[in-house]
Amino acid sequence: MQKFLIILFFLLLNSSYVFSDEKNYFLSLKKNKVYVRYGPGKDYPIKYIYKKKFLPVKVIDEKENFRRIIDHKKNSGWIHRIMLTKPNSLIVLEKKIVFKKNSKFSEPIVKLEKGRLVTIKKCELNWCQIESGNYSGWIETKNVWGI
Repeated sequence: MQKFLIILFFLLLNSSYVFSDEKNYFLSLKKNKVYVRYGPGKDYPIKYIYKKKFLPVKVIDEKENFRRIIDHKKNSGWIHRIMLTKPNSLIVLEKKIVFKKNSKFSEPIVKLEKGRLVTIKKCELNWCQIESGNYSGWIETKNVWGI
């Protein structure tokens, strides 16, 4: 009976994963030059070109090897999946203070301006440890794009 329950548990766990909505998740650009197309294929014309490695984008649709994305400025288009990687950065959508620890009562290190791209080291609850230029510390995840 115990084996049956364990197997049933794993089947339910896996089926919920398979049938979950796989859209609306963040990825980052893998290269410094990424083509965004009007449609999901290399036959579609190029809409614009991203020239910023690690820029976070949200996947809003999928078709074969292409992902329809939207960026923090609401630009959208199709990118080949090979040009995307796991999320490793975020964009600050308003001025943010970087703290030494993951608490507002911690020592402030630097203030980041709106639009700043930062690299994520790790995230815990409502805080992410980030690197930006010569600075490393923690920011709150409220009003950021990429996680």
